[in-house]
Amino acid sequence: MTFQVGDKVIYPNHGLGIVERIEEKTILGTTCGFFHLRIVANDTTVLVPVANVDGVGLRKAIDDAEVDRLFTLLGDGKIDNHQNWKGRFKDNSDKMRTGSIYDMADVLKSLTFLSKSKSLSFREKRMLDRAKALIISEVSEVMRQKALEVEEQVDRALEKCFTTKVRNINRTQARAKVATATKPVSVATATKPVVATATVKVAVATATKPAVTAKPVVAASVKSPVMNGNGKPAVATKPVVAAKTVVTAKTVMSAKPMKATVPPLVASRRTARAS
Repeated sequence: MTFQVGDKVIYPNHGLGIVERIEEKTILGTTCGFFHLRIVANDTTVLVPVANVDGVGLRKAIDDAEVDRLFTLLGDGKIDNHQNWKGRFKDNSDKMRTGSIYDMADVLKSLTFLSKSKSLSFREKRMLDRAKALIISEVSEVMRQKALEVEEQVDRALEKCFTTKVRNINRTQARAKVATATKPVSVATATKPVVATATVKVAVATATKPAVTAKPVVAASVKSPVMNGNGKPAVATKPVVAAKTVVTAKTVMSAKPMKATVPPLVASRRTARAS
């Protein structure tokens, strides 16, 4: 990019400057051209090598149409902030080095919005003041207005930006609450009652089935003990076994086997009398 004498240019981190002259200088045996810039903010002179214009980010000042775009950007409500201090400071420093007034506007919005909720560090506070001063000086020179008037316009645009930002945050939070409140209700009504009912039924079935199977205990209510062949009470653990024991006891009490025990002498006498 080339500039002519009298052009208004922006030197990153220095602000608005005016090209007063272009001359060649020989330094360490090397001859190169330099732009002599007079910085408007502090009335100092800066030499910028012609070959290094793109490297330092030297650019022309914005025009009237770009001023309207700038104020639209300042009030659009779009603010990006890093939660990590190091990451935020690095991104803002890179934007300030580009020399773009739109990048400086992003830095101004993010740091001003952040300053409303917490205290800025010394380095971020200095960066905020620097971004605001560079924007105001460039716009006031382009629009040929006093710096105080331009600062008021910038402040109004920032307030509009913050109002829009807060409104968007509240809407997002409200939608998240509605989504969180509706999803658990549908899941609970669809699944929890079914699980609870099934659990109750299983519990009732488990509680009633043993009551039915406990009825055979009536066998323990026999009025008199069952006697076995030795005259001792028979131990019966199951009703069916006890009943079988009674039957075998009656069979043992049969008198028929007693005839076989008659002595042989008595039998022979009975036979003689009969004859």
